[in-house]
Amino acid sequence: MINPERSGGSRDLLNLPNALTYFRIAAVPVVLVALVPPVSPGAFHLVFFTCLAALVTDYLDGILARRRHLETPIGKLLDPLADKLLVLAVFIMLIPLGKVPAWMVFLIVGRELIITGLRSIAASQGIILKASVLGKNKMIFQSLAMLCLVAFVPGFQDILDKLGTICLWISLGLGYLSAGVYFFHFAKEIKAR
Repeated sequence: MINPERSGGSRDLLNLPNALTYFRIAAVPVVLVALVPPVSPGAFHLVFFTCLAALVTDYLDGILARRRHLETPIGKLLDPLADKLLVLAVFIMLIPLGKVPAWMVFLIVGRELIITGLRSIAASQGIILKASVLGKNKMIFQSLAMLCLVAFVPGFQDILDKLGTICLWISLGLGYLSAGVYFFHFAKEIKAR
């Protein structure tokens, strides 16, 4: 719930949950530059720890915003956007490194664009499509895939790459299942009206 007394102004822009979201957005250029081929082991370590920090801050900003009643319109807009930007930046940059097939990244990007469009249409009709359990699980598996694929541990690289690919396949399946759920709920709400 957005606190009506805190619905605008510079305080909203600079509260702690929003600052954590800004960190995740700022991490995107770091990832893009670090993953330009050829990628050194140090660059993989930088990306791994940047992504890990981003995932921790994603978890913390939601808790802080809810518990301290610091939810803001800008936070509700930027939080999911920051997540998508970081995940997609990593997967896109992993294509030329041969860690992720381009067609799979295309399907991931396509799903995100479709759901963002659907949510925008729903919002224009006064319908809120809340994140589903499938959608949250999709994000968990995407995050695990991202961490496995950027981790650099000599001797375990093949295992990490295979585990990352498996997690990515699971996230892709959950992503399209959750998309179906979103469309079903949207159609049900429209029909009810």
